[in-house]
Amino acid sequence: MTDEVKVTWVFLRGLTRESAHWGSFPDAFQRALPDAHVVVLDLPGNGILHQQRSPLSITHLVDFCRAELSRQGYAPPYHVLAMSMGAMVTAHWAHMAPQELTAAVLINTSFRPFNPVYQRLRPRNYNRLLGLLLLGPSDAAFERAVLRMTSNQPDQHLDELANWIAIRQRHPVGAGNAMRQLIAAARFCASPQALHCPVLLLGSERDGLVSVQCTRAIAQHWGIPMALHPDAGHDLPLDAPQWVIEQVQQWFCRF
Repeated sequence: MTDEVKVTWVFLRGLTRESAHWGSFPDAFQRALPDAHVVVLDLPGNGILHQQRSPLSITHLVDFCRAELSRQGYAPPYHVLAMSMGAMVTAHWAHMAPQELTAAVLINTSFRPFNPVYQRLRPRNYNRLLGLLLLGPSDAAFERAVLRMTSNQPDQHLDELANWIAIRQRHPVGAGNAMRQLIAAARFCASPQALHCPVLLLGSERDGLVSVQCTRAIAQHWGIPMALHPDAGHDLPLDAPQWVIEQVQQWFCRF
């Protein structure tokens, strides 16, 4: 099968995370869905773009994604798989240019006005995040804290932790950019109207960063399907990659 007949899947990560944080997941996804051609994007301020200034609005992040995909030679329509803040970008993209997205998988995200702030970011993480942003711990301490906030199996991901530390050393995200991304996410307000393309919501019952009630609320307001993992943490593709792929496969074959 040639690339011309493959479906372009765009992968977007969340706050301060870059394309390298997907690890082996994109390759596993592409093997499981042979019609997929996976494109991973770094958002401004992260990854290879860590020296750029992060936008203060989700709209500007959508503008970036559209321009970058065009620059790389990928024409719409696209399917998107996105986590957390990346899912906010996807939801807004689908309303800004509905003809460009034909399917979306949104993972452990949260939208204003569907949920209060204490569900969108669990209070036990407030001091942890402030400490990471303001105290400037070592790269190892920073990534170890992030892993414990986003995974329910941190001791099983020590190799991944080493990769994350190397990623941070290679592409450090400044405190200013991290704060700007937090502001963009906090300011974003989703449309009360469901997206025009098929959407699958994936969430984690034991997400320690964002309450699972956020996924439930989006599913209820938009009337769309969701699937919840009983044990994984916020980073579902890290804790339960095969489960995520199976959910996408089962959902995708329905349309």
